Amino acid sequence: MLQVGSPAPLFDVEAYVAGATKHVSLAELRGKWTVLFFYPRDFTFVCPTEIRGFAAAESQFAEVNAVIVGASTDSAFSHQAWFERDLPEVKFPVLTDTTHQVSRDYGVLIESTGAALRGTFIIDPDGVLRYSVVSDLNVGRSIDETLRVVKALQTGELCGLDWKPGAEFVKKG
Repeated sequence: MLQVGSPAPLFDVEAYVAGATKHVSLAELRGKWTVLFFYPRDFTFVCPTEIRGFAAAESQFAEVNAVIVGASTDSAFSHQAWFERDLPEVKFPVLTDTTHQVSRDYGVLIESTGAALRGTFIIDPDGVLRYSVVSDLNVGRSIDETLRVVKALQTGELCGLDWKPGAEFVKKG
């Protein structure tokens, strides 16, 4: 079972990256914070709102040494058709998990449909899973909250409710 504080499951799969198909591996992302997010399917309704949100915030994540990686169980051909038609602003890699292994490893695969739940995982530069949220298909995630959590994790401090950079940390003891 996937658990926060444990090594994140490795992957080395084909990905759609800004008009091209490439292999992307978690190992090559070492040294950076990785925000890996799963979405159910290409050509859906809630997914493009989230994907556009991540694309719009990509530079903010880069400012804090974090990379964004999307993933679904669709093929590279499906990704290419959808992203070139509807989401040309997306430059980050989008994994093609047609074997369902990555989705299964991260605990987001809906076995009966072959789609992934909405899962957001933050992996530290050493490859350790530091944050995991999985939600229902009908509700999109918050990009601002994901960025806030990356920043909070990077402090190594105790960050209370709604902590934001510049706020005080929770005192120990």
